[in-house]
Amino acid sequence: MTAILILGAGPAGAAVALGLRRLGYPVTLVSEWRRFAALEGVSQRVLEALRGTGLHQALADATLPSQRQVNWNAQAHAQNIEFLLDRPTFDSGLRESLRVAGVDVIERRVLSVHSSVDGHRIALDGGQILTADFLVEARGRQAPASGKGLRGPETISLLNRWQGEPGVTASAVESLEDGWAWMARRDDGQCYWQWTVDVASAGLPGKAQLLDHCRARRHASDFAQAFFAGGQESELQLHARSSTAILAPQVCGENWIRVGDAAMAVDPLSGNGIFQSLSSALQAPVVINTLLRKPERAALAQRFHQQRVEQLFLRFARIGRDFYADEQRWCEQPFWQARRQWPDAQMAHAEADFAALRIARMPVLRDGFVDEAEVVVTADQPLGIWHVQGVEVAPVVRRLRDEPADQVLAGLSEEQGRVIRGWLLSQGYRPSP
Repeated sequence: MTAILILGAGPAGAAVALGLRRLGYPVTLVSEWRRFAALEGVSQRVLEALRGTGLHQALADATLPSQRQVNWNAQAHAQNIEFLLDRPTFDSGLRESLRVAGVDVIERRVLSVHSSVDGHRIALDGGQILTADFLVEARGRQAPASGKGLRGPETISLLNRWQGEPGVTASAVESLEDGWAWMARRDDGQCYWQWTVDVASAGLPGKAQLLDHCRARRHASDFAQAFFAGGQESELQLHARSSTAILAPQVCGENWIRVGDAAMAVDPLSGNGIFQSLSSALQAPVVINTLLRKPERAALAQRFHQQRVEQLFLRFARIGRDFYADEQRWCEQPFWQARRQWPDAQMAHAEADFAALRIARMPVLRDGFVDEAEVVVTADQPLGIWHVQGVEVAPVVRRLRDEPADQVLAGLSEEQGRVIRGWLLSQGYRPSP
């Protein structure tokens, strides 16, 4: 029997596998590889997170820097550099990173999964059967639903890819009356245009007419026409995929865990798909380690993972909502109306208020396990902040209610004192004159 089995070798599955190997666990991973070429725009923060995971081979030849243009709410401007991630090259590097780490990789399609308190039985194509003590579900949006969770407005993204004329690497995003489009071109002439629309109101034609429909919609955009600069289009391909925001109702049990898009999948407009996948995956090895080696903390470990996945999902959902609300031209159109109000009316970033800070005992990660400690709960961090610059902040905040800052911070190093003072100011603390 395999001790730990991971289904899916995207960034989330790979991150969990590498983290578990560093903790000394033998790991088997089952995955089908992406069957079509795709390009994704990622930020510098995403690249740093990927490198921190240990996916150096995956990034070696997979990224191209690109100046990103934005045409939103009738305003055009150029934003910061984004990086175009070539997924076939990236996925090849993932396989190499897993191989180097000693992860046993099986390239097969999963036909069925049967789970119980005693373990898991997985049937693969070709007749192979695997059994495992612990299962990591990391197959992204393709993972079978685990019940009725939280869903955003039903959304579909139509990725158009074709070979155009060689030119300068670039990317852009444009708002449209009935959705929005992300577009990119590589210097070798590979072009991508992804149109994201509302399932209920888009009025899309049948599959046979969909490619021509997308081409006509793209050619109707002056912005897209200027971006791609005309020229011949050959090898035109279309891939449709759901991009509905989804939060699974339960993301962790005593012998299983869901990570990445299998746990929560965000609206692509937030621009943080890979980042949020990694965020849930990076904590998973410690959660699994706790479940396997300290079963008396099982409830605490499950609570830690569940709370952080839910909070991360809502944070990105609110970021996406605010992007949609920035587009004022089509407020009454079905696409925009549904998305500018979901998931709620709560502010994505609340104003700091030092008087409102509270101290609570919450799950934290300590020495490779989930533990419990006093943390400072803030409006922006409802799950609490434990350390800043290596300093536990709960005792600091408690003492500042009765003592002057100079006295409370007297025992810290110069660097710690500087960082803690900056953090306190960011939380609305104002020293007495």
